[in-house]
Parts: sequence; C-alpha cells; structure tokens
Amino acid sequence: MSREFSHDRDAQRYVLRIDGELTAVADYRINGRSISFTHTFTNPARRGKGFAAEVVGFAMNDVEATTTLRVVPMCWYVAKWFDAHPERSALLTRG
Repeated sequence: MSREFSHDRDAQRYVLRIDGELTAVADYRINGRSISFTHTFTNPARRGKGFAAEVVGFAMNDVEATTTLRVVPMCWYVAKWFDAHPERSALLTRG
C-alpha cells in the first residue's frame, strides 16, 4: 500500500492518496496570521482506518515546519485530533 501525502496550495488542502486513489483531505483557509482548518474528508470506502488522522498529522507537521501560522480548528475532526494530541497545542490560536 503506497501512501502519498501532498500539500495542494492552490486548492488550499492537504491530501493523502493511497495507491494513487484520493483517500483523505484536510481543507483550510488562511486568515492573516492563522490557518483555519475547515473540513476533513475520507473516502467512504476507506473510513475507520485512521486516514483522516494521518492527513491532519501531516498538515500540522507542515504548518509547524514551514510557517509561523497558528491553527484554528474549525472542523470538528481537527479539534478532536488536537484533543488526542495535547502535546501539539502550541500550534493553536483562538483566531
């Protein structure tokens, strides 16, 4: 099973493809000094396998490594991800 993570800046989304198939995405919008994650999606045939968590983790690693932006978890799943990863809370802002 080949995993490919990417950041599609034009579409403002982080993407996970498995064996070339779109598997999970995390959409965002940039507002000044913050990045609001607005929506996550997992292909229904692949749900329940942790792929959304993988793409969100990839996104947070990229935001932290390549920007000074702070995260606003507008999507319930991204908020839940931060609840499960309190060690990453330094990335958060209220907006």
